[in-house]
Amino acid sequence: MSVPLVACHECDLLQREVPLPEGGVARCGRCGAELYRDRPASLDRTLALAAGALLLFAIANSFPILGLALQGQVIHTTLYGAVHRLWDEDMKSVATLVFATTIAVPAIELSALAYLLLPVRLGRLPPHFTHVFRVLQAVRPWGMVEVFMLGVLVSLVKLAHLAGVVPGIALWSFAALMLLMAALTAVFDPRALWKAAGALARPAAPA
Repeated sequence: MSVPLVACHECDLLQREVPLPEGGVARCGRCGAELYRDRPASLDRTLALAAGALLLFAIANSFPILGLALQGQVIHTTLYGAVHRLWDEDMKSVATLVFATTIAVPAIELSALAYLLLPVRLGRLPPHFTHVFRVLQAVRPWGMVEVFMLGVLVSLVKLAHLAGVVPGIALWSFAALMLLMAALTAVFDPRALWKAAGALARPAAPA
């Protein structure tokens, strides 16, 4: 039986993969960098967080993110409406960036996680597993919900001097989504997903 190998991301040293105790961490024998760690129930936790994040993401993009009360009138806007307004105001590059980092990328990331994790937890290997996993790894660095929330908070502070600001349901949903996305990054273990997929891909041994 072949021994699994793992390469250090810092110094490229190839080393044997060893089993870890619960919560243990494996470090490189040359530079001391973290190679991998044991995350108990990683796939179950990731799937639960992804399901919650998908629900919050749907709410955040369906309801008004904030409203402005001015002269007795309240004007509400959604995130997509804000992107559309930026596009109409000839700020197409900004509109594209906001749409990509706060709508498209989180939608792809969460959908890919659900597509990969749910069938694996049900004992089936989803079609095109490798391709979807690569897409997931490629888009993850481009999700910037926390940067968007920081920009919204700065805008709220500035707008408070001009008009009454009415936070919408979507704003609170985005705040909760930001926390769930951070938790997803902390608990998701790609190694555990690969191992589970590998076990499903191997043909069963004859009785």
